[in-house]
Amino acid sequence: MADVIIKNAKIFTADKEQPLASALVVRDGKFAYVGDEAGLAGFEGEVCDLGGRFVMPGIIDSHVHITTSVGFEYAELGLRIEPDGKQAALDFMESYIKEHPGQRRYRFLMERKFLRGEDIFMDELDRICPDAELVLLEDEIHSNWANSKVFELHGVTDDTPDPVPGLAYYVRRDGHLTGNSFESASWVFVFDSLNDIADEQIDAALDRWIDYCKGIGVSAVFDAGWPMHNHIHERVYARLREYDRQGRLPIYIDGCYVLSIPAKKDEALAELERFRREFDTEHLRVHTLKIFMDGTMKIETAALVTPYADTGELGHTAFEAPELAEIIVKLNELGLDLHTHCVGERASRVVLDAVELARERLGDDYRVRVTCAHLEIQDDADLPRFAELGVIANFTPWWHSSDPALNAPILGERAYKQLRCKTLWDTGALVTWSSDEVFFEDFTTWNPYLGMEIGMTRWANERTRTFAFAKFDAEYPPAEEKMSVEEMLQGYTINGAKQLGVEDAKGSIEAGKDADFLIFDNDLLTAEHEGFSYNKPAEVYFGGKKMN
Repeated sequence: MADVIIKNAKIFTADKEQPLASALVVRDGKFAYVGDEAGLAGFEGEVCDLGGRFVMPGIIDSHVHITTSVGFEYAELGLRIEPDGKQAALDFMESYIKEHPGQRRYRFLMERKFLRGEDIFMDELDRICPDAELVLLEDEIHSNWANSKVFELHGVTDDTPDPVPGLAYYVRRDGHLTGNSFESASWVFVFDSLNDIADEQIDAALDRWIDYCKGIGVSAVFDAGWPMHNHIHERVYARLREYDRQGRLPIYIDGCYVLSIPAKKDEALAELERFRREFDTEHLRVHTLKIFMDGTMKIETAALVTPYADTGELGHTAFEAPELAEIIVKLNELGLDLHTHCVGERASRVVLDAVELARERLGDDYRVRVTCAHLEIQDDADLPRFAELGVIANFTPWWHSSDPALNAPILGERAYKQLRCKTLWDTGALVTWSSDEVFFEDFTTWNPYLGMEIGMTRWANERTRTFAFAKFDAEYPPAEEKMSVEEMLQGYTINGAKQLGVEDAKGSIEAGKDADFLIFDNDLLTAEHEGFSYNKPAEVYFGGKKMN
């Protein structure tokens, strides 16, 4: 006896052995049968004739930031400003503070480019705001400027060591703090207003995200953590655990513990083991160490093999290969996995080198799943090594639309050869897709169908469902990096399941797996690529239960 019998459907299974089917059976939350309609004869139950509608597995988003996004629901980012130079920025902030006296904390948000090559210093911020905290956040939230009140509050002095010299550091002049800091050195200043966040606030944000996932068809995710704020990260996981115990969490969450400061690696491994023990419910599991290997391209903290064109610098990585290999060996012993932030080609090269060292040492006993996320720049020599070493390549395809001229001043000709996902795919590497967003907002860039569109077109244009400022006049080179719709669907389903280590239960429509599936009124396999971002499932089922 089946819960439901579906026939007359066009089913993309994501199963290489049987990529398409026309019928399926759900029983007790699992697929009991997948194939043609002749195989339905042995089942009884409610029959649903889909009239040729399209069916696919639930979406797996392989790199998101649930806990960080909860924080940004309530964090004080401040007023966005676009000044004409440094002095204009200082004048605006000074006027605002005078017009709004008596506040304990003032926050502003600005892209670094508006400083026109100049910098802002602590004494200048102290002059315009001597009696309260003042933080000017860089647009990507990977660096900021702060006055002395903020540094005093966090106990940061001239003698405080940099978390990761050359990557996450406090800018100093003549040995003294300047007020500017980068990467994990700056992140402690961003969320200091959230230490007293209430469970009700966390729940309200989680409810919004869960409702979004149920409507759009995201059935599983990898949560990439909250750097430098594992204490609040843990509080969100505790709420998710409670949700699952109450039957309120239908989305599977593969969690992590974040290591931002290399000197704390032993502590991080111990905490990850604790997280694994404490967060282990039906829909929440933690078994991955997340490491920020480098930073971002825009502020030139990404680690490169070929120097930045404007500075001649290479950037720095959090670890070198031998030390990272030791961590991988330890993860292997503990039965844990590794997920790394790798924007620049040197960051991923270090990871590949470390995996190679660990494999040589462990031989057939090696079993760690290692993922490199972002991969904006890759050196040609490293491209085949992902497949050879079994390292997973995770891309965020909605990034694959831009104007390469924006990065040309720092990358030169390499700006026209970024995000080479198709090249990596064709080597046989396991490639997965993600949204990598840290703000819930209206979930525009969390949309997997936006990711699918840009992955196929490398161009957000007037037909794309996205922000106006994210649309461009031409496709993003190289054109040969465009993916097919089948490749986008596979990366968002079975490949994602393999990254999360849940391929035995999720990621494809196969007998015995969880009945996570989506029904569409239109056929995604033949849908026009431009405007694909407007797709949305008519019906969503997780574990055989209708969600929308």
